[in-house]
Amino acid sequence: MKKTLPFVLYCILLVGCQEQQKTSPSEREEERTVPKLVADRYNVAFLIMDGTYNTELTAPYDIFQHTQYRKNIKAMNTFTVANSLEPITTFEGVRLLPDFDYTKDVLPRIDILVVPSAEHHLDSDLLDTTMINFVKRVDKTALFMTSHCDGAFVLAKAGVLDQVVSTTFPSDIDRYKAMFPALKVKDSVLFVHDGKYITSAGGAKSFEAALYLCEYLYGKEIAESLAQGLVIDWDLEQVPRFIPQ
Repeated sequence: MKKTLPFVLYCILLVGCQEQQKTSPSEREEERTVPKLVADRYNVAFLIMDGTYNTELTAPYDIFQHTQYRKNIKAMNTFTVANSLEPITTFEGVRLLPDFDYTKDVLPRIDILVVPSAEHHLDSDLLDTTMINFVKRVDKTALFMTSHCDGAFVLAKAGVLDQVVSTTFPSDIDRYKAMFPALKVKDSVLFVHDGKYITSAGGAKSFEAALYLCEYLYGKEIAESLAQGLVIDWDLEQVPRFIPQ
């Protein structure tokens, strides 16, 4: 007769093997691949969290990441930052692994911070003092602070928009004004550039704000080249915008 393991012992061994295959958070930290940041480039950090909206993240990410394929410019290093290295899930259900944990890691210099919109940027995210304080710290040395859609609420909560004009998602303009009554708010535009702050209406128009920053940094020819690479018709003169003189 063929001998077999007792059923209970078999189950114990099976569970033990499965547990060995699991990776602990500390092991994930050791195994993670930190993005290679090339010297003499702008470092662009994207602030992500559960509920981040895909478009407000991927539109500027696509534009900025593609700068590395253009010659004779100071291109951009792109990476994500979050309050954990655990996967975050976007509003649309995409799972992403953050590159850096801003609560623990020694971060690279951040020249440009991008705050895409997230599901709870109008409520519970604004109570996250660790995240708000991170934005304040970055603002002290960043060359540009940018937001898309309701990401402006995060910048406003951090107090960095107090002295400039800004905008946000069109249907949230009234709530933005009510929540931050002292702010100077512009509506009926796709983006506002005031000082080092660029705030955009978001959605698919996040591409326009990102292309504008590239035109501002690199000139019209490079911006048009980036737009062509993504099959976008780009003409800054046709984009409703507000840039105080």
